[in-house]
Amino acid sequence: MYDVAIIGAGVVGGMLARTLAAYDLKICILEKESDVGMGATRANSGIAHAGYDAEEGSLKAKLNVQGSRMMEQITKELGVPYRRNGSLVIGFGDEDRESIEKLYARGLKNGVEELRVIDGEEARRLEPGLADGVTCALYAPTAAIVCPYELAVAAVGNAMDNGAELLLDFEAGHIEKKEGYYEICAAACSQGGCGSPAEAEREDSLQGKEPSGASAFPQMPQPRKVCARYVVNAAGIYADEVAKLAGDGSIQIHPRRGEYLLLDRECGDVVSHTIFRTPSKKGKGILITPTVDGNILVGPTSVDGEDKEDKATTQQGLAEITARARENVKDIPLRKVITSFTGLRAAGNTGDFIINSPSQGFVNVAGIESPGLTAAPAIGEYVKDMLAGQGLELRRKPDYQPCRRPVYAFRNASVEEKNEMIRRDRAYGRVVCRCETVTEGEIVAAIRQNPPARDLDGIKRRTRAQMGRCQGGFCMPYLAEILSREMGISYEEITKSGRGSEINVCKTKE
Repeated sequence: MYDVAIIGAGVVGGMLARTLAAYDLKICILEKESDVGMGATRANSGIAHAGYDAEEGSLKAKLNVQGSRMMEQITKELGVPYRRNGSLVIGFGDEDRESIEKLYARGLKNGVEELRVIDGEEARRLEPGLADGVTCALYAPTAAIVCPYELAVAAVGNAMDNGAELLLDFEAGHIEKKEGYYEICAAACSQGGCGSPAEAEREDSLQGKEPSGASAFPQMPQPRKVCARYVVNAAGIYADEVAKLAGDGSIQIHPRRGEYLLLDRECGDVVSHTIFRTPSKKGKGILITPTVDGNILVGPTSVDGEDKEDKATTQQGLAEITARARENVKDIPLRKVITSFTGLRAAGNTGDFIINSPSQGFVNVAGIESPGLTAAPAIGEYVKDMLAGQGLELRRKPDYQPCRRPVYAFRNASVEEKNEMIRRDRAYGRVVCRCETVTEGEIVAAIRQNPPARDLDGIKRRTRAQMGRCQGGFCMPYLAEILSREMGISYEEITKSGRGSEINVCKTKE
């Protein structure tokens, strides 16, 4: 029996798990994918927003500003890259100026510090590449950038280091309220009962299915049901469906597609601030921002849809990004794009974060779209207090460790530091990913550290191997060899991103 089960291992679920792990509680995190941070967390802008955009008095406004103030300390504790680079909302005339003045007034009411409205000349002094037509801007020095999936990995890892358990490939298929607790059954057994793994394998064999314990994607045997006194639904774009499993049909979530372009790191000095266009009803428009790793990110589009698995990029979307980006920043080198991708944001039916408790012991954390990344640390505290109000006893652990040792980025080390790393472990002297200068030592650490990388994309999110100019064309075979060796499985069992994404069919040579 767990005290708390968190459904969803994105940045919000991870931050909540880390918050609760400071107390004497038995916690589990349930994630339907093969790794943490696989939903909106892995494909967003990576911006810690200042807090001027959300409506005054909303949960978005309150938790955005609070989360922005918490983020620097939390990223320091977790060893996650963070940079307070500031943001500019640029305008091109009197109508935009009026909108910017409204944002400024709202920001002051929300408690955003150091906010200023500046003219076009001062904006270009701060950011020389801005378009000549920019006449005004809202300058927010407290805005910052962070790597969202690294933050999720680190938060979940820190929670695990402090005793929380992570169950991957566990999709909630049935939730039943019992006397004083909830029973959560995995989707794989929701139609035939929640027996043991052995019983499930026998059932599978009767139906002519592959045994659940033997697949091309190796994993430890997983329980098929979890019991917990409290359940938190942090399932992203599937939060409405999880809520329905618990009898709550009030939440409606639809995916909002956002396409992005990522430029090579040699373009990293194109802008130093995060550049927004004056926002519309659908969002903040196309932005241009540096990343903490030195790339330039451009996007996203904003298209409401129904398909929660549609992550395809489109010619129309990428063309829109290109056109809008050139309106905002001069001479942006869009020929240096190294990849494109689409993220899905969880757009709710209220216009605000949906954080409520439809029944004793069950908490929804839904509709966490922008500024959800920024608000995540504050959401963790907010939900912790909700659970305490429902009777969850919080006794601080005397041995709680808030800090996490980062996987040291070899490429950023001094010559002396590199020599010392290699002296301690010769694997740091073997560069596997040339584009990003990632060593075998860093890759092995990512596989061994909580939560462990179990596939090629998991290594990518933890070390940046495969994220450079060649997008894994050179290093992928070497990474697969390291995974095979460290996990004790065959080369053919290595996947790109979990079950069904095997990259090798068979050996052609012995």
